[in-house]
Amino acid sequence: MNTAADSTTGSSQRQIDQWFANYSGDHRNATNQLIHVICVPAILWSVIALLWCIPAPGTLFRAGFWAGLAMLASVLFYYKASRALGLGMAAVYVVMGLATRWIHDSYGTTTLLWLGVGVFVVAWVGQFIGHSKLFEGKRPSFFTDLRYLLIGPAWVLAKLYRKLGWSY
Repeated sequence: MNTAADSTTGSSQRQIDQWFANYSGDHRNATNQLIHVICVPAILWSVIALLWCIPAPGTLFRAGFWAGLAMLASVLFYYKASRALGLGMAAVYVVMGLATRWIHDSYGTTTLLWLGVGVFVVAWVGQFIGHSKLFEGKRPSFFTDLRYLLIGPAWVLAKLYRKLGWSY
């Protein structure tokens, strides 16, 4: 698949840097960036929560199986793009997974499901407000390439890394 991320810069630049450059181009407004720093992790957690609610197959697996499988697959994607981001996202997933497990074990699947749906909807509304003519005035990046749904969380983490003076 040929995307803007594949062809915007020279071949000496890492693909993750190309994705971040394109993603950043759709996120120049400071308010939209702030909205993303809040809403992207919220959406990420809500997807984990929703996947957690899907029953695990058979008796060998526990609640959270599908969420764990998705987290593992995405960590491999991030790790291939950048070891530092892959390890950072693994740490993020551990925290989100533990929080999700606590909510599930404390309040049950139904509560986790409705909480996940609520956070998902509210956070996506926030995202679209950030991209509206009020702030950014550009379509979300994932309309160009669905991989940007995975790039968003890494972009937020990379912003934190830069703030801390860490390389990715």
